Amino acid sequence: MAFSPTKYGGEVARLLALAGGTAGNRSMPLAPAGPCSPHAVAELKRSKARSLFPKARIPEGAMAGLYLYFSALDEAHSIAQDLETPEGSFWHGIMHRQEPDEGNASYWFRRVGDHPVFPALHDAAKLLGFDTGTSWNPFQFIELCERARKKPGSEAEHLAMRVQLVEWQLLFDYCGESES
Repeated sequence: MAFSPTKYGGEVARLLALAGGTAGNRSMPLAPAGPCSPHAVAELKRSKARSLFPKARIPEGAMAGLYLYFSALDEAHSIAQDLETPEGSFWHGIMHRQEPDEGNASYWFRRVGDHPVFPALHDAAKLLGFDTGTSWNPFQFIELCERARKKPGSEAEHLAMRVQLVEWQLLFDYCGESES
């Protein structure tokens, strides 16, 4: 899967690049210790979801995703908890998984239901080496993340982080893409 931040416009691409490396491809930690770029978080706080994502399916969802990308869990949580949609629950679940709070993450993923990004996420995870059977299972992924974060530098941690990035990219795309 090729993630392209430029399809959201120059400002979103510029913001994503503030994390360093290739924009939109940051390997996010399973349990971050704090924002990776306080500068980016400060810029996001001055931005409005509708301004950054004027034609998006779910602008607030994309904004929650931007905060998670920079490991700004509190800000992501604030937006996700006010977004009473499956996408809000999805971002909320990711945020609690990273907190880490396995029980709370599971609660929010139960509220997601069967999300439209799950088939692509299942296929991508399987290609990366994480197979959840015939469909995506967010609860198995929570378990992998729990085990992996306790073994820094392990293959399990690297796998979980690669799957987490694809999960972020797919959900960000879903929220940030145009409705048309």
